[in-house]
Amino acid sequence: MDPRQLDSGASHASPPHAVTPNAGTQGVAHRLPYLSVEEERDLALRCRAGDRMAEARLVLSHLRMVVKLARVYRRYGASLQDLMQEGTIGLIQAIRKFDPQRDNRLSTYAMWWIRAAMQEHVVRSWSLVRLGKSAAHRALFFSLRKLDQADAAAEPQPESPLAKLMEKGRLPAAEIMAMLRRLSAPDLSLDAPPPGSATAGPEREETFGERLATPLPSPEEMVADTRLQGLWTGLLAKALKLLPDREAHIIRARHLGDSAPTFEAIGRELGISKDRVRQLEQRALAKLRAALGPALLTHGLPGR
Repeated sequence: MDPRQLDSGASHASPPHAVTPNAGTQGVAHRLPYLSVEEERDLALRCRAGDRMAEARLVLSHLRMVVKLARVYRRYGASLQDLMQEGTIGLIQAIRKFDPQRDNRLSTYAMWWIRAAMQEHVVRSWSLVRLGKSAAHRALFFSLRKLDQADAAAEPQPESPLAKLMEKGRLPAAEIMAMLRRLSAPDLSLDAPPPGSATAGPEREETFGERLATPLPSPEEMVADTRLQGLWTGLLAKALKLLPDREAHIIRARHLGDSAPTFEAIGRELGISKDRVRQLEQRALAKLRAALGPALLTHGLPGR
């Protein structure tokens, strides 16, 4: 069980300023003396009583363990400084949860908290897309990273390390294979060209983003649509001039405006009934279809 799950509020712990890891932490950590059982117990009791100086003393005396584990997890690509920062936070969480009345040394208890903090940081910073949020996902990440490249790239065969991992894994085989595919290659920027291709000059290749399909029209299609819209607008304007003023007004109001007023509203404006407005609209539309039909065929325009 991940010890960090024991107290959700512990995730907000931050190291006291005096023990914040910096460039000289590694040297300082190895020069600090070990604590005796009695000293450790006394400091832990004072810490539980709210003594922040006792807490800082416990942190400083166990920093060498943070440095040691940070060097181990550095192989996964995280920076040593970040690992030490996360490990120190885990150490503080362990100190605040440690019960000195039990027959355990703080170093044994804190190691699990420090390791969990560093593992979570490695998994969280490995990819821009989250690999998983549970302890089982973190354990799977480190198990897959330990596999040889040949074992990870091949299909799981009986008795192979990958097959054994899938047998005893706490996650479905589909999730295991999905994470394996994620770990097989690093994240790639959409603004970057394919690896090994030219980045400038006439031989420059398209970036990954430029190769993605887009729902937007191409520049050529936009030019063609603009010309088509202009031609259609011109033909419609000529056809409207053939209509009587009342019919042209009704068509513009009902079909060419931002919002279509009701027949009743137009009737009040023109001083006629709404049924008469409806009749005039139907007659005007019939005239427009008759006037625009030959033009649509001549110019190859779609019917609208």
